[in-house]
Amino acid sequence: MKALFTIHAGEYIAGSHIEATYKQWSLWLPAKDTGIDLLVTNPKTKRMVSLQVKSSKDFTPTGTPVQQNNLLAIGWWTHDPKGIAKSVADFWVFVLPSFFEKEISYVIAPPAELLRRFQAIPEVCKGKNIQSYFDITKKRRCFQARGLSKTERDAIAVGEYENKSRDFTKYLNAWKQIEDRLNC
Repeated sequence: MKALFTIHAGEYIAGSHIEATYKQWSLWLPAKDTGIDLLVTNPKTKRMVSLQVKSSKDFTPTGTPVQQNNLLAIGWWTHDPKGIAKSVADFWVFVLPSFFEKEISYVIAPPAELLRRFQAIPEVCKGKNIQSYFDITKKRRCFQARGLSKTERDAIAVGEYENKSRDFTKYLNAWKQIEDRLNC
């Protein structure tokens, strides 16, 4: 074991949320990088869930005025599709802190489902890596916005955009799937 272990900001934010919201659970940090950033256990049910945490700064300030006024957060990530496919974590948690609002959003999905959804959008999977942009609206919707025009992203911001393959709203702040795993 190394003498010093440091977690990144997203892991700290997600861990703090878990500890504040789910006082009955225990939160564990791994001693080395195995593809699991946080382990959450329920001592009562003896169940556990492993999390891979990804964070991004908020890119809302670089968006159009419509996006700045109507989006809560915009996040950007680059992923190796093989890394998602081989992930040993039960869930991936994307942490999106808002630049303008004092609020943090989380996109939470099993890695296999995440990869399937990403691969269904050609603009996300151009080239060797996956380029993922999540746009979170103030009305609590979430879309994969990679490859969309400014006009389409403005439509997301004002609630006028619909695209089933790009709609990730069901994963927005979806802590219930983790609750269900730990509390059954």
